[in-house]
Amino acid sequence: MAEEIINRVENSNLLQVSLDDYYPKGERVVFDLAACLKDELALIEKDFRTFLKNNDWTIYERKYVGIICSVDAIVPLWAFMLVASHIKPFAKKVVFGNKEDLEKTIFNDVFSAIDFSQFKDATIIVKGCGKYPIPESVFVDFTVKLQAYAKSIMFGEACSAVPLYKKAK
Repeated sequence: MAEEIINRVENSNLLQVSLDDYYPKGERVVFDLAACLKDELALIEKDFRTFLKNNDWTIYERKYVGIICSVDAIVPLWAFMLVASHIKPFAKKVVFGNKEDLEKTIFNDVFSAIDFSQFKDATIIVKGCGKYPIPESVFVDFTVKLQAYAKSIMFGEACSAVPLYKKAK
């Protein structure tokens, strides 16, 4: 007679958390100021302002946008600010930085809305492999926030979790 298979993970007090569950939907894009520079070297204010006036900013509708300059050029700070002021009416979020910086900022907003007290005295496994490109820094930030509440924190899967933190008794 075959024995019944018992899922010990389901029957345990382990709480598996995936950052994918907190990942806000929406396209992430980067606006590169390099395309607005003359010979990728200098910003010509008159040409730049003409571009800003004539550009179709609606393409950023409901998107998360990072603003960068990918070339080694001296770009005045106000240029980034001006681009942001044109994108903001359409975008969900605008930041200075690349896609990783954008994700960090998005997750800072997400984490500030989470009531971490729900993890009080919990034994947590933070799942690492997900379907979204979540930067390592976001996992670090999440761990730091969890540490204030959780009894213990592990990383990975229940069958091979790596211990990260255990609250002192």
